[in-house]
Amino acid sequence: MMLASPLIAAAAMLLTGSALFFFLGQEPLHAFYVYFIKPWTTLYGVGELLLKATPLILCGVGLAIGFRANVANIGADGQLTVGAIAAGAVALYFDEVQAWWVLPLMLAAGALGGMLWAAIPALLRTRFNTSEILVSLMLVYVSYHLLSYLVHGPMRDPAGFNFPQSKMFSDSATLPLLVEGLRLNAAFILSLVAAGAAWFFCKHTFAGYRMQVSGMAPAAALYAGFSEPRNVWLAFMVSGALSGIAGVGEVAGPLGQMQPSVSAGYGFAAIIVAYVGRLHPLGVVLSAVLMSLLYIGGETAQIELQVPSAITGMFQGLLLFYLLAADLFIHYRFKPHHRRLPVTAGETA
Repeated sequence: MMLASPLIAAAAMLLTGSALFFFLGQEPLHAFYVYFIKPWTTLYGVGELLLKATPLILCGVGLAIGFRANVANIGADGQLTVGAIAAGAVALYFDEVQAWWVLPLMLAAGALGGMLWAAIPALLRTRFNTSEILVSLMLVYVSYHLLSYLVHGPMRDPAGFNFPQSKMFSDSATLPLLVEGLRLNAAFILSLVAAGAAWFFCKHTFAGYRMQVSGMAPAAALYAGFSEPRNVWLAFMVSGALSGIAGVGEVAGPLGQMQPSVSAGYGFAAIIVAYVGRLHPLGVVLSAVLMSLLYIGGETAQIELQVPSAITGMFQGLLLFYLLAADLFIHYRFKPHHRRLPVTAGETA
């Protein structure tokens, strides 16, 4: 039943969406074709779907590992942004260098940047017992302002007519394309490798087992001597590294430069991706493709059907809402509560 709940949630989302399209004056079947089928009908559309799914897979896999240990990292979008900043700094510093090692150095810098940003809530949680939810979330907006400052100042292109963006990265600082004519690049391969490595980590390593036990039975993990601070640090470091690499995939991929925004909310959408994928690395890959379809389908529907752009966020919210509702009915059974009336004087019990 736990594996069926994402299917139940998707079906309920479609039913609600059909009612919404009807009230918006759209024929539901045609609207669903435009939203969910049309992006698959061209090679370019498939490439865009996989391109959008790439950062969702990377962020979702990292979050899933943490969520399995009850470590609630909500700041993947900030870690993605800082990873993009670190990688962009390397690309701009070695702008005149045409060497193969520039791109691996950018990937290493992006992973390190995401890890350093994730280390802040990890340190505060393990040292001062602060809420990692609030700290990681607030750091997202700090990273946004840091990126805005850099593209308006130190990283701004001097020949860019005062636009808040850096100069375009050199060829040695951009990811190679997988198919000529498409924007899909090597970051997609990295995301699949990361998902496979995460599956092996969770399935075949003691550290992965320790994190799973800590999430499912904290008391048993404490009795067994499993270190909670170690789980917190490991969860944040893995998530920060993968989110930082996702940021590298954006600036060294479809963007090709630093811009005021390098993420379309991938870090937040990855939370839904992780739960829809049942916190399983391979399930995250499938749910990331579904979430990518919501992004691409929303853009297509906005253009062809003239529906509001907020419909994408609405479908994402409905998917998570119905998933949580399905899990609630799977884990709990509701029983009617019969209220007993008080016994008055003169009555026998």
